[in-house]
Amino acid sequence: MTEKLDNTTHFGFETVAETEKAGRVQGVFSSVASKYDIMNDVMSVGIHRIWKEAMMDWLAPRLGQSLLDVAGGTGDISFKFLGRAGSGHATVLDLTESMLVEGRKRAEAEQMSASLDWVTGDAMNLPFEDNTFDVYTISFGIRNVTRPQEALSEAYRVLRPGGRLMVLEFSQLPNDMMQKAYDLYSFNVIPRMGKLIANDSASYQYLVESIRNFPDQETFLGMVRDAGFANAKYRNLSLGIAALHSGWKV
Repeated sequence: MTEKLDNTTHFGFETVAETEKAGRVQGVFSSVASKYDIMNDVMSVGIHRIWKEAMMDWLAPRLGQSLLDVAGGTGDISFKFLGRAGSGHATVLDLTESMLVEGRKRAEAEQMSASLDWVTGDAMNLPFEDNTFDVYTISFGIRNVTRPQEALSEAYRVLRPGGRLMVLEFSQLPNDMMQKAYDLYSFNVIPRMGKLIANDSASYQYLVESIRNFPDQETFLGMVRDAGFANAKYRNLSLGIAALHSGWKV
């Protein structure tokens, strides 16, 4: 009898056993944690901040809501959510402890400490009861999850009825010429920036490759619906360089 092979997944352009991916992703973000926020500004020329504000505009946080921000890293989505809501609670969950450590150092974390929790955890196996949160967000994180469909199912489980899912992720541009130009920038410039600023080109090479492997807007919309979310739709940002996907638990 032959031994069953592990299921495989993508780690950038490399095919790896599913059992390996989470550890490799942790390695990437542990390596870049101290420079993560700076690199986000440099790589996107600050545009990621505009995308996150667009996310908050569509989300429209309300007084007293509870947020679970998965792959929440250094906390910027939670800080924005609490600022918009006026009062409420945010739980920042990330697979990589060193990202959370960096987040706790930020001035906003101290100012909002009574309304924040920081939790190390896995998007595919959330350490929370069913029907716990009003809002679930994940920003530039779901493409790093080993099985994104399982993460979406977990999002549905922990949201209360009437709860809202919102995913911000890099996506696909609408025509080949624009995509080729963006790829030229991504593959040639971003790893070099990573080497210069974070002394780590390999991690940013992975991040660029992971973007290209992520499903396009319509395919991911189908995944959101398959997880059970109603009224699911998306909006392109910067012509589709990134996209917001929204859905409701009804």
